[in-house]
Amino acid sequence: MSLYDNVVSICKPYLGPAAEKFLERQCGTHLKVAPQQLSGQHLADLAKWTEVSAGLVMDKGKAAELAQKIKAAA
Repeated sequence: MSLYDNVVSICKPYLGPAAEKFLERQCGTHLKVAPQQLSGQHLADLAKWTEVSAGLVMDKGKAAELAQKIKAAA
């Protein structure tokens, strides 16, 4: 399983079927990498942008929880 696939599986309980599209947008827009190029060095930034972006559509506490899980995904 790639790191990206692992992060998708972390996000699915929070974002449901939108998880993969959400992560594709975060990777492309904020990290400037293709999803399959996601590496451990990207996780802190991905977590930060996930918390900001997901916090717009869900409880901010849940978004922060998701961000922490992404940070720990390496």
